[in-house]
Amino acid sequence: MDLDRLQRCYAIARDDLLAQRNPQGHWTGELSTSALSTATAVSALQLVVRNDPAQTERLQPLIDGGVRYLTENQNPDGGWGDTDRSYSNIATSMLAVAALTIAGRREELADQIAFAENYIEAHGGIPGLRRRYGKDKTFAVPILTNYALAGLVDWREVSPLPFELACLPQKFYKLMKLPVVSYAIPALVAIGQARYFHRPPWNPLLRGLRAAAANKSLKVLQRMQPASGGYLEAAPLTSFVVMSLASIGQAKNRVAVNGVRFLLDSVRPDGSWPIDTNLANWATTLSINAIAAGGDDVGTLDCLPWVLANQYQETHPFTGADPGGWGWTDLSGSVPDADDTPGAMLAIAHFFHSPSSDNETRRQIATAARNGARWLIDLQNGDGGWPTFCEGWGTQPFDRSGSDLTAHAIRALHVWRDELKELPVDRALERGFRYLEKQQRDDGSWLPLWFGNQDQYDDENPIYGTVKVLLAYRDLGRMTTDAARKGARWLAAQQNDDGGFGGGSSVPTLCGGASESSVEETALAVEALLAADKRDISPEILPQAVGWLCQGVEDGSYVNCSPIGFYFSKLWYYEKLYPRVMTVASLGAALQANASVPPAPETVTTSSDH
Repeated sequence: MDLDRLQRCYAIARDDLLAQRNPQGHWTGELSTSALSTATAVSALQLVVRNDPAQTERLQPLIDGGVRYLTENQNPDGGWGDTDRSYSNIATSMLAVAALTIAGRREELADQIAFAENYIEAHGGIPGLRRRYGKDKTFAVPILTNYALAGLVDWREVSPLPFELACLPQKFYKLMKLPVVSYAIPALVAIGQARYFHRPPWNPLLRGLRAAAANKSLKVLQRMQPASGGYLEAAPLTSFVVMSLASIGQAKNRVAVNGVRFLLDSVRPDGSWPIDTNLANWATTLSINAIAAGGDDVGTLDCLPWVLANQYQETHPFTGADPGGWGWTDLSGSVPDADDTPGAMLAIAHFFHSPSSDNETRRQIATAARNGARWLIDLQNGDGGWPTFCEGWGTQPFDRSGSDLTAHAIRALHVWRDELKELPVDRALERGFRYLEKQQRDDGSWLPLWFGNQDQYDDENPIYGTVKVLLAYRDLGRMTTDAARKGARWLAAQQNDDGGFGGGSSVPTLCGGASESSVEETALAVEALLAADKRDISPEILPQAVGWLCQGVEDGSYVNCSPIGFYFSKLWYYEKLYPRVMTVASLGAALQANASVPPAPETVTTSSDH
């Protein structure tokens, strides 16, 4: 490698990442706009106006703005993708058509809607939607509800949801084998009630039982709704709740009113809504860990108190989670999970070991880490893996254990091992590794739960999954095991002709760059392969990949985002900090791997006034 070039590019990328902080000293990031979120918000607000015309003056400008965004961002094939850099899919396309119909624009936009409906029909129509989601009703039923509210499908096509089960104590939810994932209880209640209202069951006894549970289940919605009004800080979930309540005459219900307030607060200047408000905690801990990878003393950053303050100190009303975890943002709609908690534990470990930290600071950090470790250990599933939110929910895809989550939890527990002697850490780690060994595919790769690649089979992203698992093997000194070596060989074989990794043969030009590789996946691959057994990778692989990244830093293209993130129910997003963070982490790790290279002479800027 050209070490001078590497050091220069690392400094550029690191300083750019530091410059992305907000005035409070942490990172907020920026999520992509979302046609899917925008469509659901338009439907929700229009149905509120129908039910409560007094809201017209306040809400009509938002409806018009959302319609304008949708009409301007229809893809050339007639459909819509989740983001402005995503391929069309049947789910988002159906939601967009429903929104334009509910907004009363079918005559005005006849050609565009007909084009979209041709796309939907070509992709299987309603049966195609059901095939997309299989047994998981978390998103298929809301979409069909939206379609039914637009008069585009009979209510018989909408599966009834057992909203009355939400009246049970939370600890019983996982025993009920609900047809939706753990985080979708608000949709279960609101959409279930809408389906019941618009097509009640013929059995009078069942009708009476469900009617008796209606008010009590609405109280569950109130209890779970955060101060912001946005369930999970997510426009789609909140919009499905609002449109369902408005359709049954409940537009003035406190839940609907607060949901509308959230939509008003989160709309973008271009008339769109993002998939979530922000990933501030996730973005901040990723950034801290990336900067630490380059050998900089993150202890001089001024965001530690903010990260510590984001740890939950009480039982969470949404999932019933015990105290000790972290969520993806500091906003009230966040929920503690098994990806953000390990990320925070790894980040505060860098502060703990920083020469800039005093004993009292280290004591506070260690207390937070112990509480986080207890939370993680209690969350571990029976199969040895870690789920996202709730232990024991295994019937739906996004509730099962995930290889990426498990590897992240292993790394977090390991880094605090010396401070956790009273906890069964070793047992948790071994169970986690046994889970990972079972999840390794025959070719040596692992699949992640929360990231994808729209150019790969079934939207899978084995590069991301394999990297995250290999980092756990790296941290625990297991890179010479058969599983790690097999994974590293697979990963090395994925290098593209241009020297990068990832992407696909038909990446849209609006994803940035002429190359088929992606910044995010190339940077991830570099970080993992730096620790690989050198018998398993060709000597030219790393220089070529690092060179590809350095070229991107030099020409500025390294900031181009790819839609590799999966949100709830496999919804695509991209985040503007991802390529920056991952570039800093990989170039920093490459520098540290060359022991003869001194660290970059610049020091981390400590002031939040930058």
